Amino acid sequence: MKKKLVLTMALALTLSLAACGKGGNAGADEKSEGVMTYAEYMDAALDSEVVIETYVQAKQSWWEDKATLYTQDQDGAYFIYNAVCSETDYAKLTPGTKIKVTGYKTEWAGEVEVAEGATIEIEDGSFTASATDVTDLLGKEEELIKHQNQFVSFKGMTVETYEKDGQSYDCAFVYNDDNSGSADSNSDLYFNVSKDGQTYTFCVESYLCDSSTDVYKAVENLKVGDTVDMEGYLYWYEGVNPHITSVTVK
Repeated sequence: MKKKLVLTMALALTLSLAACGKGGNAGADEKSEGVMTYAEYMDAALDSEVVIETYVQAKQSWWEDKATLYTQDQDGAYFIYNAVCSETDYAKLTPGTKIKVTGYKTEWAGEVEVAEGATIEIEDGSFTASATDVTDLLGKEEELIKHQNQFVSFKGMTVETYEKDGQSYDCAFVYNDDNSGSADSNSDLYFNVSKDGQTYTFCVESYLCDSSTDVYKAVENLKVGDTVDMEGYLYWYEGVNPHITSVTVK
C-alpha cells in the first residue's frame, strides 16, 4: 500500500540517477544557530514545527512546485514530503546538497516525515551517506526503527515466493502489491525475502527507480531461492517497507 494511492496524486516520474547507486562519505557541517540536532528532531512532538539541516541523498518526485526527498546527515535521516520547491531549485538538489528545511513533523502509517507545506533553502556543504548494514536488526523493530529513512543495506537474504494476505502469487515479484500493474505503467515492484526463517516484503518505488533502472530490471529477473544483497532507504509503512535501489544476486 502506498501513500500516493491513498492521496490519489499523479506525481511526475522524476528519476535521480544517483539514487540507484552507492554513495561515499564526506564531511558534514555543524548545525547552524536555531537548527535542531537529529536528537532534538526525534524528541519533537508530532505536528510541531521543526527546523533541520540535512543533505539530499535521493529525489523521489517533483510535482506542482512540491518535492519529495530522501535526506540524511551524519546522525540520522529525514524524509521530506511535498516540500515547496521550484522546478529550478529541484534541479539543483543533486545528491549531497545541503538544505535547510522548515516544516512540521508528521507521521503516516508509522512513517515519520517533514511535511505540511515545508520549505527548502539550499546551503553550502556536502555529505553523502554510505549504506549502514541493518540485516541483523530485521525482526527487532524497536532497534530497526531507529534507522528509519536512512540509506541501509541488507545482505545474504533469500528470495521467496511472493505472498500477501495468505495468497501465493507463484512468482518472485509482482507489479504493485497485488499484481495489478505492469512494467509499461511503471508500477512499483514488490518481492519477499527472508532471513533466519522470517520473511519481509521489500519494494522498488517506481517514482524513485522506474522501469528503466538497473534495480527494477534486476528484481524482474529474480528467481525464488536466489540469495541477494540489497541497498535502499528504510521507509516505513505499518512496519518496515524498504525502498530498494540496488539488488545484487550472489
